[in-house]
Amino acid sequence: MSKNKKNTAAALPAAPGLKIIPLGGLEQIGMNMTAFEYEDSIIVVDCGLAFPEDDMYGVDLVIPDVTYLEENIEKVRAFVITHGHEDHIGALPYILQKINVPIYATKLTIGIIENKFKEHGLLETTKRKVVKFGQTISLGAFRVEFIRTNHSIVDAAALAIYSPAGVVIHTGDFKVDYTPVFGDAIDLQRFAELGKKGVLALLCDSTNSERPGYTPSEKTVGVAIDHIFQEHTHGRIIIATFASNVDRVQQIINSAYKYGRRVVIEGRSMVNVITTAAELGRISIPDNTLADIDEINKISDKKLTIITTGSQGESMAALSRMADDVHKKVQIKPGDTIIFSSHPIPGNEKAVTGVINKLLEKGADVIFQDVHVSGHPCQEEVKLLYSLVHPKYAVPVHGEYRHLRAQAKIAQDLGIPKERIFLLRSGDILEMTPEDAKINGRVHVGALMVDGIGVGDVGNAVLRDRQKLAEEGVIFVSYAIAADVGQLVSGPAIITRGVVYQKLSESEELMNAAEEIAYDAIMRCVDSDHTEENYVNSAVKDALTEYFWKRTKRRPVVLPAMLEV
Repeated sequence: MSKNKKNTAAALPAAPGLKIIPLGGLEQIGMNMTAFEYEDSIIVVDCGLAFPEDDMYGVDLVIPDVTYLEENIEKVRAFVITHGHEDHIGALPYILQKINVPIYATKLTIGIIENKFKEHGLLETTKRKVVKFGQTISLGAFRVEFIRTNHSIVDAAALAIYSPAGVVIHTGDFKVDYTPVFGDAIDLQRFAELGKKGVLALLCDSTNSERPGYTPSEKTVGVAIDHIFQEHTHGRIIIATFASNVDRVQQIINSAYKYGRRVVIEGRSMVNVITTAAELGRISIPDNTLADIDEINKISDKKLTIITTGSQGESMAALSRMADDVHKKVQIKPGDTIIFSSHPIPGNEKAVTGVINKLLEKGADVIFQDVHVSGHPCQEEVKLLYSLVHPKYAVPVHGEYRHLRAQAKIAQDLGIPKERIFLLRSGDILEMTPEDAKINGRVHVGALMVDGIGVGDVGNAVLRDRQKLAEEGVIFVSYAIAADVGQLVSGPAIITRGVVYQKLSESEELMNAAEEIAYDAIMRCVDSDHTEENYVNSAVKDALTEYFWKRTKRRPVVLPAMLEV
């Protein structure tokens, strides 16, 4: 009997595991999205975008490829959002066109998402649910609890994800701030309670894991800003910061009110976020403090503060337009004090420096040090969270590989064995049971480029063409052939863009010779009785490509066009 029982037990299928599948947000900053799957249920944490790299010509935004979710659409229960930054919510309007499932988030996060949905016509077709801190929602095989954290935006949450395989904590972006500007401090007690009960895995923010110590409180920036207001009393104060940093804006408004200044909010994204935050009671603005931008000429300089977008040197943001003298309402002048209340995102340093130099040239006083703190945890905060949670497995998230690696070292120093620390790549399937965890395959992932109203129609081939056009220029060749007799009747005429400036006398000889090269190529085709459009165009393209390489050592894009008459 015992032998039969043993055989029967051995034949039982293995217990299903919890699958954690990052679809973006690893090995990069931005595009955060992670799927959690258990049997017939998938929940997706965050749905963020990334901003284009310098070589992505013409691309507006980059969003995750969600082919895996589309293939498993019947399993997807909801999007669960940790907070309202673009790298966590920005892809929602595009992804929901393919995967329209309910969205769960805290009050301000839902408010910011709804602003986006108004622009994209999704308000009537997408379900949204506001969740309070401490509340738990059931989604198929999962239950998800929202835990209060602190970040550089109000209403940020960590998530305790309950599954049959165990509890996983996803921190979202967070910091430990005991003196937040709005609301309560991070709920460390709840993390400790979960740690005592047993946590299978911790997915922790890695952005600042290379930095020792603690991230300063947001209120320290308020003190620095107040000192600036106290010292600069004779001119306008213009402050650039992230539109979504509601706590920063609150402190600027507090100082402006204290020193008797009116406040103008400039920049569409800034106006949208602050309006939403005010409507939801997430920012407090004293009566008669805000002024419309059309009123700035009626307010004396020493009584005016402008809070604006453009802290990252974005070419179309309000501050950059002021620096370039193309802003319709604000002209920079001597006596202005301009504050950059942010650190440049990696890759934006050159753009920010360019804006600062332009502002200085106009006689403004520019301040860009000691007026920003991060919204992410440094090493001691990461250690604190691990010590409270005591996870069996460590899964660093949110950051480039070096950030993930730095957090992995912290986890190992705290006693988590190396084999229980997983440095994932986007697309990896990390499968966990209470007894074991391993990377068990990959899913398709990638980046879809948003260009205008097109999503995913700009691929690598198009980007290569744009790069070549930017680097080498383009040559247009037009000519006409009589279809009935196969004779050249007009042209060839050549126009170039980004190759040479044709009006310069020194370019005349080059272009005249190019027209002769094109003419000879066309006539060879005509003389051999090969006047098919593709054939002639190919001959012209080959001849001009060879000619311009010999003369200029460049290979511009050659675009011949035949007109049959």
